[in-house]
Amino acid sequence: MPKIKTYKGAAKRFTVSANGKLRHIKQGKGHLKRRTSKRAKRQFDKLQTDNEKSHRIRLQKLAPYLKKFR
Repeated sequence: MPKIKTYKGAAKRFTVSANGKLRHIKQGKGHLKRRTSKRAKRQFDKLQTDNEKSHRIRLQKLAPYLKKFR
């Protein structure tokens, strides 16, 4: 049986923490931030955690070899 291909875009954007939660960086960090406040710019650097079951199932299909989901 052949291996399942990983969707590379999902593998680059998401990581799985030690407790099995999904972690990702907020979108909109890249450009057009002249009008954005300094506080909002700092908040782009924080990793967001996502523990919704439907998101976990979808990411497991997109990136099956990312890490073991608990």
